[in-house]
Amino acid sequence: MKTLDTEKFAQMVKLKRGNKGLRAVSEDIGGVSAPTLSRIEQGHLPDIDTYFKICKWLDVPTDFFAITDSTFTQEEVVVAHLRADKTLPPETASALVKMINLAYQAVKSGEL
Repeated sequence: MKTLDTEKFAQMVKLKRGNKGLRAVSEDIGGVSAPTLSRIEQGHLPDIDTYFKICKWLDVPTDFFAITDSTFTQEEVVVAHLRADKTLPPETASALVKMINLAYQAVKSGEL
């Protein structure tokens, strides 16, 4: 299974956007809102259609940002899935991420 290097993705979007405003760039890309671009620049995972549109705008293949999950710990994979879940409010996802991080820390330290 593969996931996205959201940090690299965000950096490339920011770099290409340069000094242009989010609204202007959203019009350049077409079908991607300024708030969505803002979230992507903050490291959030986009939906697949948005990802394809932005890759086209960046002029890179869609597998350019792909990383195999084997490079991630289980904790990082779980956290990435929670952050990408559009059905969870951001506050809930953040709270769950904190709980998961605490649980993994407890396991690593031998408390659990």
